[in-house]
Formats: sequence, C-alpha cells, structure tokens
Amino acid sequence: MRHVFVRIKLEDYARWRPVFGEFAGLRKTVGSKGAHLFQKSDSPDEVVLLFEWDSVEKARQYFQSEELRRGMQRAGVSGPPDVQYLSEVEKLSA
Repeated sequence: MRHVFVRIKLEDYARWRPVFGEFAGLRKTVGSKGAHLFQKSDSPDEVVLLFEWDSVEKARQYFQSEELRRGMQRAGVSGPPDVQYLSEVEKLSA
C-alpha cells in the first residue's frame, strides 16, 4: 500500500470540506482507499491528510489533475498543497 501525505492551508475549513467531499467518488475511482483527516490544533484552517492509495502513479495522476486544481481554487485552498508520496517501510506497534 502506498500513502500520500498532503498539507494544505485553507481560507475557511467550512468552505473547503463540502468541496473535498464532492471528490470522494473520483478519488475512489482512481485508486484511493481512504484517508485520515487532521486539523492543526491551534489553527483549524491548516489541514493534513494521510491517504492510502493503490499505486503512486494513480495518486500522482489525481493530485496533478486540472479537475482537482479547479476544485481547490473553488474550495479556497491558499497556495499550492504540499504533497508527498510515501512507501510504507515498517508498521510499528508503539
């Protein structure tokens, strides 16, 4: 399983969240297996997502798509996202 770490700054979380939800079907179609969504404790308009994806190639295709870029603009994402493609090396118990 591959992971994708994404950090974004938002104009307003309440504006962004519904638009993010609109892309769930597309994400699933191109290989997303789900994600964990986090907000920075002292700044709720800073969001971190950790996705599971079936392949890095499909993840790159999604994150570089024009459709996603337009959606981020509509949702009020401030600046380009920080996207990191990760391969799990080891799962630790604690």
